[in-house]
Amino acid sequence: MIDIRLAVLIDGDNIPSAYVKEMMEEIAKYGNPTIKRIYGDWTKPHLSKWKNMLLENAITPIQQYGYTTGKNATDSAMIIDAMDILYSEKVDGFCLVSSDSDFTRLATRLREAGMKVYGIGEKKTPNPFIVACDKFIYIEILKNLTEENTTASTTKSKASKNKYDVLTQKDIKLIAATIDDIADDDGWAFLGDVGSLLQKKQPNFDSRNYGFQKLTPLINSIPNFETERREDSRGRMKLIYVKIKENKSKGRKR
Repeated sequence: MIDIRLAVLIDGDNIPSAYVKEMMEEIAKYGNPTIKRIYGDWTKPHLSKWKNMLLENAITPIQQYGYTTGKNATDSAMIIDAMDILYSEKVDGFCLVSSDSDFTRLATRLREAGMKVYGIGEKKTPNPFIVACDKFIYIEILKNLTEENTTASTTKSKASKNKYDVLTQKDIKLIAATIDDIADDDGWAFLGDVGSLLQKKQPNFDSRNYGFQKLTPLINSIPNFETERREDSRGRMKLIYVKIKENKSKGRKR
């Protein structure tokens, strides 16, 4: 996979600092963060928690004073910088870290210019901003994973499970429809293609939202589907295919 160059732009007024390390590790999965900037009024005490984190993660703080009460000057500074970076042609994509819907148009514009756009924010993020990104990751999931990794127990407690979203019938129907969209004549679809199409349909779809590290165990947990491992043409690796189980009592798919 080609390591794309990413500009990471963080809305310091809108994102908690506690999990910046995990956030940067997540971003590294999608590309090389060659530009890392965070925006805010650093004279304000509520941003003081960020300061040590910035040094540890080589993030450049951008000072932006609030010119008018009730107006967010930070958003404007971040948007202007994003457009400057876009026209500099120094990156292949952006990671916009915010829960603010004000960045919806920015994400749309960057994608129109051929940029890959990743979003990171809290679950309160408005849907228009989420769907404007190629992929959107909830910061709460990164928190959950960190907390579980520091827990000595080898099994998830009931309290731990409650941190995740419940898999609904709507979610299952989305997965089933996606499988059906790309299935062959026998009803089988390559799981990698299913995951890619799910991401395009719903940018915030992530198996970790439901407590699963990968898509395969999530699919295996749903009785509506069955999976099959096949060797590739060279016999070097196993490819996973998925199919909607047939309802034998009615002789058709669920």
